Amino acid sequence: MSATIRQVTIRGRVQGVGFRYWVEQEAMTRGLEGWVRNRRDGAVEALFAGPADVVVEMIGICRRGPPSARVEAVQEEPASPDALNLQRPGERFSVLPTI
Repeated sequence: MSATIRQVTIRGRVQGVGFRYWVEQEAMTRGLEGWVRNRRDGAVEALFAGPADVVVEMIGICRRGPPSARVEAVQEEPASPDALNLQRPGERFSVLPTI
């Protein structure tokens, strides 16, 4: 089975609440590859790669977020496998610097 790769942008109260580290833990628990980072516009951006059903599940839990977050919107779109190149070497899932 080929991997599904989706890029998501999450908006709301999603910075300063541990959202990136929550995403990292949830993604690693599910065996997904990818990355997560804050954006200067206040959003969190993430890339998830793995089996389609697991990626869909991960995007679904991002719509709720951790307890201290307030998610207002989640935008998702297909992504290129090249987007995985942003991962840090040796990491399956990376928390990246803010862009």
